[in-house]
Amino acid sequence: MVFLDFEQPIEELTERIARVKEIGNTEKVDVSKTIVELEQKLVLAKQRVYKNLSRWQRVQLSRHPERPYTLYYIQQMFDNFVELHGDRQVADDKAIVGGLASLNGKSVMVIGHQKGTDTKSRQYRNFGMANPEGYRKALRLMHLAEKFDKPVICFIDTPGAYPGLEAEERGQAEAIARNLFEMSRLPVPIICVIIGEGASGGALGIGIGDRILMLENTWYSVISPESCSSILWHTWEHKEKAAEALRLTPQDMLQFKLIDEIVQEPFGGAHHDPAQTAATLKNTIEKYLTDLLVLNKKTLVSQRIQKFSTMGEFAQK
Repeated sequence: MVFLDFEQPIEELTERIARVKEIGNTEKVDVSKTIVELEQKLVLAKQRVYKNLSRWQRVQLSRHPERPYTLYYIQQMFDNFVELHGDRQVADDKAIVGGLASLNGKSVMVIGHQKGTDTKSRQYRNFGMANPEGYRKALRLMHLAEKFDKPVICFIDTPGAYPGLEAEERGQAEAIARNLFEMSRLPVPIICVIIGEGASGGALGIGIGDRILMLENTWYSVISPESCSSILWHTWEHKEKAAEALRLTPQDMLQFKLIDEIVQEPFGGAHHDPAQTAATLKNTIEKYLTDLLVLNKKTLVSQRIQKFSTMGEFAQK
């Protein structure tokens, strides 16, 4: 288990329990009483840490290296997944995966950002940062879903669209803007779930839906705390302050009426029990999908456009 900096008290107690157990096994002595006492302290330490998380700490949890990614959720939640590749123009962007699958007997199109689980796969997936061809691949799959009248489910987890010069040369901004336009009027149900990081246009590129969900320890914002700090203070040292100012947590998003529901994670984060997280998320998606499938296409699109048109507040003089 990888521990984050604010989880140090939990790490220390976990290591003490492991050492005591090792001593008990090696020396053949009864250490059960000591273990019970330490485990009670561990429970209290977890309650103190996880029940009072700051916004920056939730950002850290969203980036935990053991946190489940899109392909894990696809494996756990769906049957008969058939991955589809390429944008039919440039290349197959490995930072975005997608294909047809079955959700409890219902055929759906699943699309999502995919980060790597080790150094090699992170480079292969470009750390979940999609190029224009990734967003065009996603759009191609959405149009395929439209053709066969299948709902679309999007998993969002990206630090942002790839910012390289070559991505801009191939039309990064146009690709994302095109997705926003096309998703707003796609005549099939769309459910979007932020499962990790939801940064900037990279997240929005597959983030226009009838229902927007966020896992408990995720974030959604126009900019990352580090980039915000770099712009305002010319250093990353104020990232914690930037995270507070950005108000980027699921709780903030629900208060602003930008999302529809917060999906609870196991105590300590999704990585503590990925299977339980997937089961909870599956039930939530099924609930919303059942409601959306009864709507006719005209109503579905109209409600989606109305949903996003009423977001935000402004004053007019």
